[in-house]
Amino acid sequence: MKTVLHTAQSRGHAFFGWLDSYHSFSFGQFHDSKRMHFGVLRVLNDDTVSGGRGFGLHPHDNMEIISIPLEGDLEHNDSMGSNAVIHSGDVQVMSAGTGIVHSEYNKNKDAPVKFLQIWIMPSKPNVKPRYQQITLGSLVGNELTQIVSPLPESAGVWVHQDAWIHWGNFTKNVFTSYHLKRPGNGAYVFILKGVLEINGQVLQSRDAYGMWDTEQFDIKVNDDSSFLIIDVPMEL
Repeated sequence: MKTVLHTAQSRGHAFFGWLDSYHSFSFGQFHDSKRMHFGVLRVLNDDTVSGGRGFGLHPHDNMEIISIPLEGDLEHNDSMGSNAVIHSGDVQVMSAGTGIVHSEYNKNKDAPVKFLQIWIMPSKPNVKPRYQQITLGSLVGNELTQIVSPLPESAGVWVHQDAWIHWGNFTKNVFTSYHLKRPGNGAYVFILKGVLEINGQVLQSRDAYGMWDTEQFDIKVNDDSSFLIIDVPMEL
């Protein structure tokens, strides 16, 4: 097994008053040649946007863009005519494909919105742009819930890539295992809160641990924890 550790403190940071953003990989003014991506996982941004503010219309292409609100409400508009508000407990995906223009704003003026923005490189270029949004509801405790997959008929939203994302809310002293979905994939575990231990490596809030050249790994939950497992192809 090969591994990489990205501590919370080692992430890039951008603060613009209305936006407070932490970057797990090179993004914007943060550049680290050793942190360009984890396989086809290109971006994992941890964003807080002030009330009533947001990202104006801007273009994307050939990227699977997943937004996961953690607190508050995020309003989305795009050139396909999609207009929606996503809340904590929702997951949104936008396949940019041949090109799309969109905006994202904090729906509320009196409270921040906090959300994760995840970009995954697609398996094929120039697909027809598409938008999808689902509501997860309450996650079952001490189980991994699939929120992203490559299969339209499967649970969660779907992407144009052999990639899966699972979300876990686990209580202290629980053990679980994760099996990679396909040969050649790696797993990037991102801790939202709590304390986990994987292969003897202790991970705390906003730390991340990447693993590849393995079929499975074990997780020991040292404190009540919430985390994502991002399972992606390692070859570009």
